[in-house]
Amino acid sequence: MWTSNDIPDLTGKIAIVTGANTGIGYEVAKALYQKGAIVTISARDMEKAVSAAERIKKESGKAGGLEIGLLNLASLDDVKTFADQFSEGHHRLDILVNNAGVMIPPPSRTNDGFELQFGVNFIGHFALTAHLLPLLNAADAARVVTLSSGAATLAPGIDFGNLKLENTYDSWREYAVSKLADILFTYELDRRLKAGQSKVLSVAAHPGVTRTDLQRHIGSDVLEGLFAQFDTVMEAWQGALPTLFAATDSSIRGGEFIGPDGPNEYAGYPTLSKHSSPSMTDQALAQELWDYAETATGMKFDF
Repeated sequence: MWTSNDIPDLTGKIAIVTGANTGIGYEVAKALYQKGAIVTISARDMEKAVSAAERIKKESGKAGGLEIGLLNLASLDDVKTFADQFSEGHHRLDILVNNAGVMIPPPSRTNDGFELQFGVNFIGHFALTAHLLPLLNAADAARVVTLSSGAATLAPGIDFGNLKLENTYDSWREYAVSKLADILFTYELDRRLKAGQSKVLSVAAHPGVTRTDLQRHIGSDVLEGLFAQFDTVMEAWQGALPTLFAATDSSIRGGEFIGPDGPNEYAGYPTLSKHSSPSMTDQALAQELWDYAETATGMKFDF
């Protein structure tokens, strides 16, 4: 049973956690900080990011280091600004956790016109990772951990003609598509890193069924009805464990998907996920998504 106590000493390691002001991101940032890492808490609300940092220090005492970064993943310009500012102050990056996410909001678009879930959960993180790849390559065996979901198995594919709300909107379908995009990105990034003989590892994780602010767009009555179907609904600290395992455990080789070890991966402790689908392992689809994202963001990865 792997827990945060098994995280190795991270003294001097430099990490970024997106969406670290609450939920799983907060718990990931706190655990990395407690093991000595210098963690940038990035969030789209500076006041909430500052509050999260203060709370981590209060709960943890003196450990690593905490920094704050304003990051709005719904704006490619803002993603670039964050990455540029971070790069000015750091010569390397050891751990990038692409955690921030949106779940089943009303139909809405990012600043760049993408359906909000696809734009924030995937496009923003794709661009952020591309911007930061030189710093990741400058580290010794850095890791990129991207949060996906078991919902990825529910997406039969990606409709490239409906990623900007050109046609119909189904909140759950679009959420599943965004999380399928995240896993395809993880696997394709891993293939390209290895082909380029990079030491950077690309890994995906999912938290199982965890109670966080991510579910804020689900009505409370509906949410409790959904949670009532599960034997166990985890709190954020436990839902964060697969991400922490992916980010720090020595067994990681890149290209893995980490989730809880319980029945249907709803709850438990970190292990290799069995979640899969034809779309998740479709390399042609991954290539098409990569090409789309490069064109959409104007970003090329320097392998």
